[in-house]
Order: sequence, then structure tokens, then C-alpha cells
Amino acid sequence: MELSPQEIDAIFLSIKVSIWSVVFSLLPAVYIAYVLSRKNFWGRQALNVIVHIPLILPPVVTGYFLLILFSRTGLIGRFLDTYFGITVAFHWFGAVLAAAIMSFPLMVRAFRLGFESVDPKLEVAAYSLGANRFMIFLTITLPLVIPALITGAVLGFAKSMGEFGATITFVSNIPGQTQTVPSAIFEFLQLPGNNFMTIRLVCLSLLISIVALYISEVLASRLSSREHRE
Repeated sequence: MELSPQEIDAIFLSIKVSIWSVVFSLLPAVYIAYVLSRKNFWGRQALNVIVHIPLILPPVVTGYFLLILFSRTGLIGRFLDTYFGITVAFHWFGAVLAAAIMSFPLMVRAFRLGFESVDPKLEVAAYSLGANRFMIFLTITLPLVIPALITGAVLGFAKSMGEFGATITFVSNIPGQTQTVPSAIFEFLQLPGNNFMTIRLVCLSLLISIVALYISEVLASRLSSREHRE
């Protein structure tokens, strides 16, 4: 049985939101994970707590804060709308922002574990031979943590695919515009006679997540094998 246009829109929007969420979160997550794993500074624990706040806050609360800040009357939203004509709330990009914030702690955690698994003596040895810190990071540290980066990116993608509370609070549930798969499932559950569509979307979202996890495991395994051979 063919998917309805609403289901197709929700699936493609979820995939688009999840990909962009990872893209926007990747570099900041790598930087913060590196800082937390390698640097000792005043406020380090405070930064760690702030990064992980979305994990402990109810997603609806996160979505409410985003609505306050990024709506057209909000502090940031008014500035973006007035000077750049950019609307974030009730727009698909708002779903990207909500998903990125909710998935960010998971990505940082995975990346941090990767950085902490790298022996600092390798970096110290390269530094003593005259390499600068940027080149050490680029040529030694980063290649060793690529499997962790892949794992974190997939975790972020999967979390974004399943994000619901913050997204529906911040951008609502507008079919074809802001309705992701979880939002569509929620809508179908409210209406009688949509059990088959609900089950179908649940199975498709599960399939997408499994495929993403499988691909990440294959890539991480191949990279690890290559490192061992070298």
C-alpha cells in the first residue's frame, strides 16, 4: 500500500531536519568535547552541566524556552525578523534548532569519550618535535577519534529523528511544513481509523534508525581495522 503524501512529507522532513541538525552541531560539539577532555580551567564543570541540561530538562520546557527566545516577539527572534527577515519559530529550520539542542549533549558525550581514549603522550611527543597544536589535532588526534565522531553523529541523527516534545512546542505540527514523523504519529493517534498509518510510520522510522546504526558500525569497524593495520 502506497504512502500518503502526508506520510512522505513527514519522512523526508524528518530526514532533512536530522541531517541538518548533525551538520550544525558537529563542529561545536567536537570543540566542546575536546575542551572538556583536554583542558582544565575555571568553569569547566559549569560548562559540562550547561551542555547536558537538555538531557535532564523535559523537552517541552526546552521548546518553551526556544519559543520565548526565537518567536517574532522574542529577544533573538525579533532581531532576526527585523534585520534579516528570518523566521525560526513555526518553520522547519526551527525544528532543526530544537533537534540540534536536544541531540547536542549525546554528540558531545560520544566525542568526549573518543578524545579521552587517545593517549596524550602521542600529542606531547608531536609537540616536542615542533608540531603546533592545530597540526597535532588535525593529523594525530582527529584521525584516532573518527570512529567516535561517527558514533556521535549517528546518535545525534537518531535522537533528532525521534525528537518530539521540544519540536512540537517550538514549531507546532503543521503538515508539509513542520510535521516530522513523531508529530505525524502523534496526530494519527488522535484520530480514529489511522492505526495502520501509525504502525507504518513507526516501522519506517525504526528501519531508518537501524540502517543508520548499521552504516555507522560498518564505517567505524573499517576505520578501526585500518588503524590497527597501520
